[in-house]
Amino acid sequence: MSGEFVTAAVAHGVGTITLSRPTALNALNEQVLRELRETLAAWELSDDVDVVVLTGAGEKAFAAGADISELVAKGAIEMAGSSGMQEFFTWITNFPKPTIAAVNGFAFGGGLELALACDIRIASDNAKLGLPELSLGIIPGAGGTQLLTNLAGRGPALFHILTGLPLGAEEARAVGIVSEVTTREELLGRAAELAQLIRTKGPLAARLAKLAVGAAHAAPATGLLVEKLSQAVLFSTADAKEGMSAFLEKRNPAFTDVLTRKDGTVA
Repeated sequence: MSGEFVTAAVAHGVGTITLSRPTALNALNEQVLRELRETLAAWELSDDVDVVVLTGAGEKAFAAGADISELVAKGAIEMAGSSGMQEFFTWITNFPKPTIAAVNGFAFGGGLELALACDIRIASDNAKLGLPELSLGIIPGAGGTQLLTNLAGRGPALFHILTGLPLGAEEARAVGIVSEVTTREELLGRAAELAQLIRTKGPLAARLAKLAVGAAHAAPATGLLVEKLSQAVLFSTADAKEGMSAFLEKRNPAFTDVLTRKDGTVA
């Protein structure tokens, strides 16, 4: 079942989903997310799919992030709701079947968060991974603050979130974000090999292994709530609107919001 921006194919027990919006570097707009959810929901109950591989169309990007033209119209109440990307990506993290992200090219913002929500990540040697949301006056709000910290540790997570500096494929492997690096030409073939290897294991054992590993990170449920509420606060600020507008207008943002001390003076 394929849509306008998501193509899906099943072969030998492996379901491959390709984000196919290459003119926008596979940016995650609402339609992309809806088609992705529909495909995964169908495969969750399908006996034909044992392992899911997720990748992006074209040579430039896995997914360049959320569609800023849609985000800029959102407010605090919408970001604090229960039907956004954070809940969707948490559902992917808890998806009962193993998932592999084959990261080709850019995986920024929500694109990286989508990859982080998968069980295994492999990357092509031209991949660039990053969370640049602070440049927009917001934070990674689809689970990125928790997922990156769980994988890379507090120090690397804060470094890359606060600076927005991207990681190359080998850097990402060094800090544990990706497991393997291949050439662009070998990427999908390697993902298929790993998927078939996983299929040789007990399917119930694979599901329970995911459940057990997930239990080790049960505490981040609190972190996800903090992330959501923080993002909701930020979406009520002038800086968030300025940051996203500047991105769309291809100019540097002029942030104005400031922190104040308890005595009322500016920090």
